[in-house]
Amino acid sequence: MHGLRKEVNQRKVMWTILDTNMLLLMLYSCFFPAVSSPLYSSSCQLQGQFHLNGIHKDGDVVIGGVFGIRLYLNTTILCVSFDVSGFRKVQTMAFAIDEINRNSNLLPNVTLGYSLYDNCNQLGVAFRAALSLVNGQEEQIILHKNCVGTPPVLGIVGDSSSTRSIAISTVLGLYRVLCFTQVSYFVRAIIQILKHFGWTWTGLLVCDDDYGLHAARIFQSDLGPSAGGCLAYLEVLPWGDNPAELKKIVDVMKKSTARVVIVFYKVIYLVKCNVQVVRQNVTGLQWIASEAWTTFAVLQTPRLMPYLGGTLGIAIRRGEIPGLRDFLLQIGPDLHHNNILNILQVNQFWEHTFQCRFAPPPAGWVEAGGALCTGQEDLESVETEFLDVSNLRPEYNVYKAVYALAYALDNMLQCEPGRGPFSGNSCGNLQRLEPWQLVYYLEKVNFTTSFGDQVSFDENGDVLPIYDIMNWQWLPDGRTEVQTVGEVKKSAFKGEELTLDEDRIFWNFESKKPPRSVCSESCPPGTHMVRKKGKPECCFDCIPCSEGMINSMECTSCPEDFWSSPQRDHCVPKITEYLSYHEPLGIFLTATSLLGTFICAVVLGIFIYHRRTPVVRANNSELSFQLLLSLKLCFLCSLLFIGRPRLWTCQLRHAAFGISFVLCVSCILVKTMVVLAVFKASKPGGEASLKWFGVLQQRGTVLVLTSVQAAICTAWLVSSSPTPHKNTEYHNDKIVYECVVGSTVSFAILLGYIGLLAILSFLLAFLARNLPDSFNEAKLMTFSMLIFCAVWVAFVPAYISSPGKYADAVEVFAILASSFGLLVALFGPKCYIILLRPERNTKKAIMEYLSTMFSFLQGLIKVQNTHSSNALNGICDFSWCKLTFH
Repeated sequence: MHGLRKEVNQRKVMWTILDTNMLLLMLYSCFFPAVSSPLYSSSCQLQGQFHLNGIHKDGDVVIGGVFGIRLYLNTTILCVSFDVSGFRKVQTMAFAIDEINRNSNLLPNVTLGYSLYDNCNQLGVAFRAALSLVNGQEEQIILHKNCVGTPPVLGIVGDSSSTRSIAISTVLGLYRVLCFTQVSYFVRAIIQILKHFGWTWTGLLVCDDDYGLHAARIFQSDLGPSAGGCLAYLEVLPWGDNPAELKKIVDVMKKSTARVVIVFYKVIYLVKCNVQVVRQNVTGLQWIASEAWTTFAVLQTPRLMPYLGGTLGIAIRRGEIPGLRDFLLQIGPDLHHNNILNILQVNQFWEHTFQCRFAPPPAGWVEAGGALCTGQEDLESVETEFLDVSNLRPEYNVYKAVYALAYALDNMLQCEPGRGPFSGNSCGNLQRLEPWQLVYYLEKVNFTTSFGDQVSFDENGDVLPIYDIMNWQWLPDGRTEVQTVGEVKKSAFKGEELTLDEDRIFWNFESKKPPRSVCSESCPPGTHMVRKKGKPECCFDCIPCSEGMINSMECTSCPEDFWSSPQRDHCVPKITEYLSYHEPLGIFLTATSLLGTFICAVVLGIFIYHRRTPVVRANNSELSFQLLLSLKLCFLCSLLFIGRPRLWTCQLRHAAFGISFVLCVSCILVKTMVVLAVFKASKPGGEASLKWFGVLQQRGTVLVLTSVQAAICTAWLVSSSPTPHKNTEYHNDKIVYECVVGSTVSFAILLGYIGLLAILSFLLAFLARNLPDSFNEAKLMTFSMLIFCAVWVAFVPAYISSPGKYADAVEVFAILASSFGLLVALFGPKCYIILLRPERNTKKAIMEYLSTMFSFLQGLIKVQNTHSSNALNGICDFSWCKLTFH
């Protein structure tokens, strides 16, 4: 049974179709507006000599039926070649109506009748039958919308051909008779199988009629990229015998890479196609059969099974109808002609079954030959398909369709006046029944057959379908067997469900496994699909994704803090990079910084311990102590550049670095200035300069110079403070944690101020380099400041060109290099004398080194006797010579 298709016109007239399977069952609502006039226009007269063949039974409500009992018309416009299966559908419908009439619980006060016609498998005859059911008279046909009358039938259970079904319903719809065409659900059921086995690359063969072309349209729309499948080829098989065209089509199948071929075709014409399949030896294909040929044994021959073995097909749900066989056994010829319309069906069936003929034969019947029929022949004595009720499929649908109508009508008649669902809480009335009223109840039908199948409709008006999946099995002994290996059904809550017992499926391949049928294999992780030019969507090349992108369908970017794995199949957190305490470079710089701090502490301890020795006292010990403390701070501030940047470390690192180095350079600058002031004071008129370089003045100068740098740092932190930043510009797969200086101008002023003091110290020390070596540190300070300036001049380009953590490493290296330069240059020689040459750290030893100094001082005394004493005292205030003279 198929989906209920609703449509509402101005009068809300609606009806439905109940056959979704193979289009073998269609429920029409072909009605006219109910009016009082029983007459029809004379223009509605049917012309022609052909008379319809049917059986009828009166009732309060009549259900119509149109079935193919005979196969074609001969040249004398007579139907010939009896079809037993079509006749069994007619009798099944009659049985269902008879069973309902005997059921006291269903339509207890209503008798159902039927009017069933043979369409002779011809469109014209089918038109005639359907219009006769609507009209109520065989002699009349509706040709104008003014032809009116009471609808004589409740509905039509119908034709097995899509072409006839669609054409009839379309024409009747022009006269406001809503006869709905059916949309086969078989295609969707086949798509479920394709998805289950991953068959995305398939071929499709269809017949050149509404049945095949309708299936082709659904496949093209539903088996698209969104469903993950494509058609490798779509071929329309010709009607009749056309070997050249068939050979061309089979050649396409043979050359195609698609291993699965779906066929929507009538079995009688498919045989000719398979002849070409055998001739061209087209093996290795997995055939998918439509319901039109799934269960037909005519193709299951030893010649064709090597090619068609393993076929999977969709079949109408098999059901059981208790009592049907007994009902069929009661059928016999009407010897007394009580029902003249029943003669051409039952009597012809009788002649076909027993290969006899009645004398005289019925009009229009081709003589069967053989003995005369007596009408007493026993049906059970012959083997006939008619009595085989073990594999009821279309008949089961006819049975369910009749019951669906009966339950809908029963529900309508149980409506209580004043509580109905229609306008004014009214109910439907059997005498003035409007089709849309019955449709309302039909949508709510929900019953279970004796076989256990539920019949109901979803929110779209579609009956919930169920189909069997069949498999053609080629047994080792050469026999063929068609087995049910699964089902496709749709439930109201779970949607479409596919159930397969794969262990029972016979695969006609050496591997005994399902074949692969894809145009292109799935792209491996880390690549994406690029469609091949001029090919369907399922044919593609696999192109590697760019860095930072993943997915096998369409490359997508990873989140900001993530990057693609090496296989490009998933996103992984980006590597975080900064100058860490745990990496070799960080460990080395940390150890070097701590070593420098330790050495400063040791030197300071040495100087404190030997503070009364001539070497320490002769070199302005207070400034030396300040210098050592500032160097220790320089070494320690380098640790702020190591480790993951935090807000406080970013703010403190440059401030600590700038202030520490200004303090250090200020001490050196003041030392140099004191030395120069002393020698200036030794000259006539230079004594006044000494008063500006006393102990307090020295401390004040260092404090003022350092305070300037502190003010620069404070303004920087307040206006545009350095902050931590995650930088992804250096490396796409890394996050570089760094401190953004905030204000480049402030950073430049900080470095510039240090450079200014360093250059000034270097120049002053350079001017004092030729003073007596044993008296002052001018040469050592000149050398130390040369190292300091060289390091920081090289730092600037190296810092700018170094990415990420290496910029911090360069800055730390510059801090450590300049600090070690000052420490070694200024304090190395003194420590050498104090520790390794203590004999030179005495008054006697010092006097030996001062001979040149004394000569210089004596010359000054001779030139200026007045100022010699003061000059000498000034000099001795800042050198260890005072120890010599006192």
